[in-house]
Amino acid sequence: MLLESLAVQCKENGSLHSADEDFKQSYTTSEEMEISTRNSVEAGDENIILNPRFEDGLNNWSGRGCKIFLCESLGNGKVLPLSGKYFAATTGRTQNWNGIQQDITGRFQRKLAYEISAVVRIYGSPAAAVIQATLWVQKPNGKEQYIVITRVQATDKEWVQLQGKFLVNSVAAKVVIYLEGPPPGVDILLNTMVVKHAQKIPPSPPPDTELKEDLGKINCQKLRQFCAIAYRNVLYGVNIITNNNLIDGLNGWSPLGSCTLNVGQGAPRILPPMAIDSLASHEPLNGRYILTTNRSQTWMGPSQAITDKLNLFVTYQVSAWVRVSSVKNGPQNINVALGVDNQYVNGGQVEAIDDRWYEIGGSFRIEKQPSKVLVYVQGPLAGVDLMVSGLQIFPVDRKERFKYLKKRTDEVRKRDVILKISGCYCDDFFGTSVKVTQIKNSFPIGSCINRTDIDNENFVEFFKNNFNWGVFGNELKWYWTEPQQGNFNYVDADDLLDFCNKNGVQVRGHCIFWEVESTVQPWVQSLSKNNLMIAVQNRLTGLLTRYKGKFKHYDVNNEMLHGSFYQDRLGKDIRANMFKTASQLDPSPILFVNDYHVEDGTDTRASPEKYIKHIIDLQDQGANVGGIGVEGHIDSPIGPIISSALDKLGVLGLPIWFTEIDVSSINEYIRADDLEAMLREIYAHPAVDGIMLWGFWELLMSRDNAYLVNAEGDVNEAGRRFLALKQEWLSNASGNVNEDGEFLFRGFYGSYTVDIIAFEKKTTHTFSVEKGDFPLVVEINI
Repeated sequence: MLLESLAVQCKENGSLHSADEDFKQSYTTSEEMEISTRNSVEAGDENIILNPRFEDGLNNWSGRGCKIFLCESLGNGKVLPLSGKYFAATTGRTQNWNGIQQDITGRFQRKLAYEISAVVRIYGSPAAAVIQATLWVQKPNGKEQYIVITRVQATDKEWVQLQGKFLVNSVAAKVVIYLEGPPPGVDILLNTMVVKHAQKIPPSPPPDTELKEDLGKINCQKLRQFCAIAYRNVLYGVNIITNNNLIDGLNGWSPLGSCTLNVGQGAPRILPPMAIDSLASHEPLNGRYILTTNRSQTWMGPSQAITDKLNLFVTYQVSAWVRVSSVKNGPQNINVALGVDNQYVNGGQVEAIDDRWYEIGGSFRIEKQPSKVLVYVQGPLAGVDLMVSGLQIFPVDRKERFKYLKKRTDEVRKRDVILKISGCYCDDFFGTSVKVTQIKNSFPIGSCINRTDIDNENFVEFFKNNFNWGVFGNELKWYWTEPQQGNFNYVDADDLLDFCNKNGVQVRGHCIFWEVESTVQPWVQSLSKNNLMIAVQNRLTGLLTRYKGKFKHYDVNNEMLHGSFYQDRLGKDIRANMFKTASQLDPSPILFVNDYHVEDGTDTRASPEKYIKHIIDLQDQGANVGGIGVEGHIDSPIGPIISSALDKLGVLGLPIWFTEIDVSSINEYIRADDLEAMLREIYAHPAVDGIMLWGFWELLMSRDNAYLVNAEGDVNEAGRRFLALKQEWLSNASGNVNEDGEFLFRGFYGSYTVDIIAFEKKTTHTFSVEKGDFPLVVEINI
């Protein structure tokens, strides 16, 4: 709005009692937010924002590229403060980044987590807009950094709360916090802002403990009902679906919508392969199936209520055979879905390209008590008949799976070793003792890192102690190295590469291109076909020649199963040409494809079969694809589903890397279970050559509730589980040599020391165990 108009309206005095009824309603529903904000502000010694409620006018506040005014009301009294007497308003915003700001230099500490709580709204537009809290940090060398703290959708109808957390790793010469985001011409209103040291979240209790604490807060009748659900004995591997074999007709089943259900005969009689290892009973199916006809909507299909059969915090596997009557209108998506209190949960998907039976598999977990859970099968186009056979939903016993994986790990990741002792003191080996200690496991386990992360000494220490590979989160991506055409930024990537080299860390190059259009910077999107081809060639030449021989891998064109920006504009050959050109410019790195949801059965675009076809198509065009990247951003991981995907991908004979693993749960014990399930499954599979976590430090990761170490360096249960696995994957052995002067053990690949005590003389030697088909003989002369 115009500057003069705002100035006039800001002079208008108003109060809650003079506001219209709509505002009274908004104020009433916002009562808890007001109390929360007031309490935060009253802890004034903790708040690093000066004059947070504008009681001292606009002192300490300023406009960022615009002007600000102090107001008691706006809009003829329709806009009043949610709390206190005043609020601030911007005017004259001509850029999205214009807003209200405060310099907080000297009032915060680096490496400490801070939380922001602000009450905001917009003015001057009926359309909703995003308000974003941003931190501007200037380092002593003048370099600038922008940290996005949090965002909220705001309207001109009511005040909303903006909440988030941030962490500054760098030494800062100046720090400014500001609000930005709405389109030019739309004003930002700020009622209060609190920024204080974030309270440490208490460690999550194990799920059972959490449930018991909750039980004490409810009455006896509800207690009995709750116990019946939350503490039912978990029968691992036992199906909770009623009448899944249709022995009793359609009893227990209902049509979702106006479709028609009937029983048919002729479905597979064998259990779906991905379910066999998890099921307690391996009885064959009887060949019956549910035939769903008269489907007028894609969501119509067979359904069953399972509310009272589920246990909280338990991971369930989903399994079934499915089929469609026709694919004349193209491939049909089939989805096992759950309605959890009217929220959609994906239980697994498969794409039918013909009229044969398909295996469908997936997983889910419920962590909050639902009032209603409905499972249903949906997906094909309206008019396409849907067939479902042997639907099973059953809890998975991860501990039993872990026992199997430990044995498999011993077979896949270890080698027999014979230490052969010789020397002048060894004519008689009686009493000669040996102690073998593994110093380092050579299997690649790495993490994503960003440039600002390595300014935090605590982060660096954890990374150096626990990872031997690194990958840059953003700093090598095209939108980072050339945000505007001809304006290059390789400083951040150079710093990270130097850091890794100094610490003996191998590095993956992620990524040369990214096929998803939303990740392509605007100037690239605006290029003509010819200019885009030139820009692609320049990107390849500039990056690959600058870093020739310095990266062990490259993700050449990221997520080609989920995007087609370059292919749509430059033709199908462009993808293979990217590989061929990259190889010509730098022959040393392994060139990878990289994509997500390949391993979890939740995305028909990224099934193992489609990934394999994609890779073979590239190879047929001359692309030297040398490795398969599986990202691993997963929920509720199920071992047999992951293993099945890896078995299929492994047929190609290419090394498989999990390139971006993270798991997410508010409860750190559940997060730890998921992480352990993933890491054990991957490490035990012979086709996998490396594991990369997509970060590990709170507020330095792209996914919420996925961290292993909190913002200030405390290791949580997920982190402890990770460290315990790393310790488990080190081999140690001790004993006496045999009469032939030999000591035998089986150990993980990596570097070792051995202490030998013979005739009261101790000698120490080092050796390495590398992968091999035969026992390794290590000659040691003492």
